[in-house]
Amino acid sequence: MPKVTWKPGTFLYPIPAVMVSCGTMEKSNIITVAWTGIINTNPAMVYISVRPTRYSYNMIKEQGEFVINLTTKELAYATDWCGVKTGAKVDKFKEMKLTKEKAKYVKCPLIKESPVSVECKVKEIKELGSHNMIIAEVLAINADEKYINVTGAFDITKCDLIAYSNGNYCVLGKKIGKFGYSVKKRKKSKKK
Repeated sequence: MPKVTWKPGTFLYPIPAVMVSCGTMEKSNIITVAWTGIINTNPAMVYISVRPTRYSYNMIKEQGEFVINLTTKELAYATDWCGVKTGAKVDKFKEMKLTKEKAKYVKCPLIKESPVSVECKVKEIKELGSHNMIIAEVLAINADEKYINVTGAFDITKCDLIAYSNGNYCVLGKKIGKFGYSVKKRKKSKKK
């Protein structure tokens, strides 16, 4: 059966649903972003795409920094709420009972309830149309110790991270393999 063809659009799913904190400890905001990702390893770089009309956009542009906070099943309600309410009218930290945590390298607060918070410094803003892509260097990654496994790696299966897919939030976490498993040599069993 042939595939159905649609007009061009944004249908590259699933994608992370993250809460981006910006501003300062005293005057901060949270914007929910689903258009985000990794763009480079060395130096470590990420991007977020934000409409210039959003309240957080000018805070990020003027301050030149932000924090990407990964979200979980437990944070799904707050993630959605922070995406539909404007920080110009409400204190999202207060309304969603989220805790501000001091970052190491940026003035923006981390969201304590997030399993991972990524401190970012803006390097470039590309004006693309409906959204502007904010390219940033990663300054630090802050991970909650309860999600670190015995080898010191972040364990996605412990925290129920969520993703956004075609208007819906979905839980991630079931491990089906690891990088390179398809070509890894298998150990030969010893015969007795």
